[in-house]
Amino acid sequence: MTTVAVLADPPVEGFVLPELGNGLLDESEKTALYTAMLTDVCRAVEASGAELLVNYRPAEQVPDGVDPESAVREPLEAALDAPGQARYEVQVGSSLSARVGNTVTHLLEQEGVNTAAAVEPTAGLLTRQLIDSAAMKLRSSGVVLGPSTSGRVYYAGFAEPVDFEAGYATPAVKTLTDRAMDADLGVDFLPTAPVLQTPADLRTVVPLLRARHRAERVVPPRTTTLITEFALQLSADGELVRR
Repeated sequence: MTTVAVLADPPVEGFVLPELGNGLLDESEKTALYTAMLTDVCRAVEASGAELLVNYRPAEQVPDGVDPESAVREPLEAALDAPGQARYEVQVGSSLSARVGNTVTHLLEQEGVNTAAAVEPTAGLLTRQLIDSAAMKLRSSGVVLGPSTSGRVYYAGFAEPVDFEAGYATPAVKTLTDRAMDADLGVDFLPTAPVLQTPADLRTVVPLLRARHRAERVVPPRTTTLITEFALQLSADGELVRR
């Protein structure tokens, strides 16, 4: 079984999706969108054969007065089918690379899990099938990566630790591959899928979700519902608008 760590920020206004500053969504809407993606991602992990580990930020890395564990637990306990089976642990590290490295290394070396993975909560199109496919690939490859746009990754799975120092340096998919090869570990890849962090990501995700929903394919339900409620569409000239 793979333990999948979802690196979750507390969904509070003004803290999540800071790069999504195109003016189309206000802070409350961005917070709702982040919460929907976080919930969809955690539900996908729960539905898979993996163990769900929710990694939340330490108190010193979140806005004053915010309890990061409670802020993350509240929406997830209302949405997960078996909320009591999810694990919650605080992240350790000042950067994404450090937080992923500390979590994955601890799971593999201290807890003795067979494989461990880190997932971005903004990977709104992550599915149970992708998570289970990654687990199968980790049986024969030391590292499995889910590439996203602009050189990012939405999933990073490991059968053994690598050198995580600046491991998510841009382009993360190349950097992590280099670290795996330096450790003599084979690398495999999942299909490319977008994350949703920037206005450009919105222009990618919105029409894709609308198309998949229209074709009655699998979609992240909460994220898709919000995209519809916000009336977000891509215009004929490629601009994201609300109609």
